Amino acid sequence: MIIIGITGGFGTGKSFVAGIFKKLGAQVVDADSLAHRTLKKGSATYKSIVAVFGRSVLDKAGAVNRKALGRLVFGDKKKLAALNRIIHPVVIGQIKERVEGSGKGVLVIDAPLICETALADMIDALIVVKASKQRQIDRCVKKFKLSEADVRRRIACQLPLEIKLKKADRVIDNNGTRSVTEKQVTKLWQELKKGAIVWK
Repeated sequence: MIIIGITGGFGTGKSFVAGIFKKLGAQVVDADSLAHRTLKKGSATYKSIVAVFGRSVLDKAGAVNRKALGRLVFGDKKKLAALNRIIHPVVIGQIKERVEGSGKGVLVIDAPLICETALADMIDALIVVKASKQRQIDRCVKKFKLSEADVRRRIACQLPLEIKLKKADRVIDNNGTRSVTEKQVTKLWQELKKGAIVWK
């Protein structure tokens, strides 16, 4: 089993790249999806979030309103750290279970915080997806219906993309069209399957 970590900045397109790997035959573990599931009403994570941040982060149905929670924590390092302390151990534990339960082949961990967490110790190679800051902003405004100011705050809270790029074993440039990105990923996959890539 080869374990590849895919990361990048908010809106660089790491999940798009992970999706291409999935089409090509890789198993994919989506950390963001796992994190969203941990917020399910009534879960231990949900209860911890309400206890720490109050009911202002809930919607009318009592579920966690991710946009409201995001507005509260992004721009406040202490609150963001508190949220990460609640969510990260749970998600990392679930990822470890997926890795241990996987068979042969290639497993991709799609996660925004690989470089900043224990996930870095679980992977054989790191792929960083890059895009210009303006493309990040444009994509996030369109995809997540956030304001430009909200997107900039979220990007500012992440480890700078330049630092992640220095840690990368391979870089995917996602500044162009989808087809251009797909060609880069397909080439990398072919090299991987041929054993032409020497990982760390």
